[in-house]
Amino acid sequence: MNQRGYTFVELIVVTTILLILASAVMPLAQVASQRQREAELRRSLRELRTAIDQFRNGVDQGRIPTTELEPENQGYPPDLETLVEGISAANDASGTKLRFLRRIPRDPMTSSTEWGLRSYQDEPTSTSWGRQNVYDVYTTFSGTALDGSNYRDW
Repeated sequence: MNQRGYTFVELIVVTTILLILASAVMPLAQVASQRQREAELRRSLRELRTAIDQFRNGVDQGRIPTTELEPENQGYPPDLETLVEGISAANDASGTKLRFLRRIPRDPMTSSTEWGLRSYQDEPTSTSWGRQNVYDVYTTFSGTALDGSNYRDW
């Protein structure tokens, strides 16, 4: 009697080969996922920093009245929400607001819209915000990037 089909040994060999291949692919998939989150983090930081710089340029060009800002503000936004909500333009009776962000971007490392903030008066390595203004942003995630740098230093 000639039966067709696979033997138990053949199934074990095929399963073993598939497990070996899958175990080789998993680290590659994890690195690809981390690389994607790092690229998203760079984009989010660039978007926030560009909005902060545009706000500062608006103050320097006189488009944003400094009377609405605190004296120690140095021309930077008081918080990230101001970049979204907008601020009344100088010499504009129509009530037009200058907005710099549609929304606060999500931090891909923490899955949150909470960012670490630095004011102009803070030390560059400070991890606490002085609350005078927002001069810079950073992620609050304490991990290490693929290139060996700390995410907080980006």
